[in-house]
Amino acid sequence: MARPYRLQAEGCLYHITSRGDDRKKIFLNEADYRKFLEYLKIAKGKFNFYLYAYCLMGNHYHLLIEITQANLSRIMQCFNTAYTVYYNVKRKRCGHLFQGRFKSILVEADSYFAELTRYIHLNPSRAKMASNPAEYRWSSYNAYIHGKDDVFIDIDRARQFLGMDLQQYRKFVEDVKDCSDPFKNVYAGFILGGVKFIKDKLHQIKDEVGSKDFAHKRAIRNLIDPDEILKSVAVFFKIDKEEMRTSISRPMTAKKAAIYLLRQKTGLTNAQIGAMFNMTSAAAGMAAASFAKEIDRDKKLRVAIGRIV
Repeated sequence: MARPYRLQAEGCLYHITSRGDDRKKIFLNEADYRKFLEYLKIAKGKFNFYLYAYCLMGNHYHLLIEITQANLSRIMQCFNTAYTVYYNVKRKRCGHLFQGRFKSILVEADSYFAELTRYIHLNPSRAKMASNPAEYRWSSYNAYIHGKDDVFIDIDRARQFLGMDLQQYRKFVEDVKDCSDPFKNVYAGFILGGVKFIKDKLHQIKDEVGSKDFAHKRAIRNLIDPDEILKSVAVFFKIDKEEMRTSISRPMTAKKAAIYLLRQKTGLTNAQIGAMFNMTSAAAGMAAASFAKEIDRDKKLRVAIGRIV
């Protein structure tokens, strides 16, 4: 199976996860947690990246990091390998500790920074390991809410992205009743952000694609600008693009056609498309499904829609 593409460029922000092989525990005691953080700190000094959040769980970990050079793979190899050697020597074992490649999602900071740090810090609560994230020792949450010095994370730089003070952030994290999964909006297996961010990043990597094989390659090569789809649909139905996008009553056929084509031609999620039309994710999905049934029944409409883009 082809691997998801991994863009590595200066200034990129990533959510990183890595799991134990066969989902086995990678941290067995306090010394293991401390040693992993020690290797993480060493890697920071060597590769000069920013660490904004972390949470070490029993059989996996989460990181939110920004790289200053195109060296994400070298960073991860540095501390994952060092920790594996430590773990194996201590337990008199050999072989892999982590399950395959680490997973990285390229993130738009302006749209998802606060939401992702919340998601990371709430991991122990979701896993029933702590009733409150502040009770969990092996995450960066207490550095956020108490302003404590943390030798591992770049808290001052992180606050610039949060857009809220410490009290507001604590309320943002702890008062949430249902923390939605931000990764449901991931595009092409490795990008999380708004439509413009996704478009810009995909254009950035087109020259890198070449003959490389990776998951979702076809989606990247065949990318159509969402705005071009909206313009084309508006021209086809002879209506104003903004009216089509914002009207709650009409013209529904044009709106459903646009939503359907966005789902078919861009790979954007229902949530991302819904945001473009002031609709919920569910409503966007229903609109696309409804229009798919219409063109199945109406051959002329199906042919006409096929000519739009």
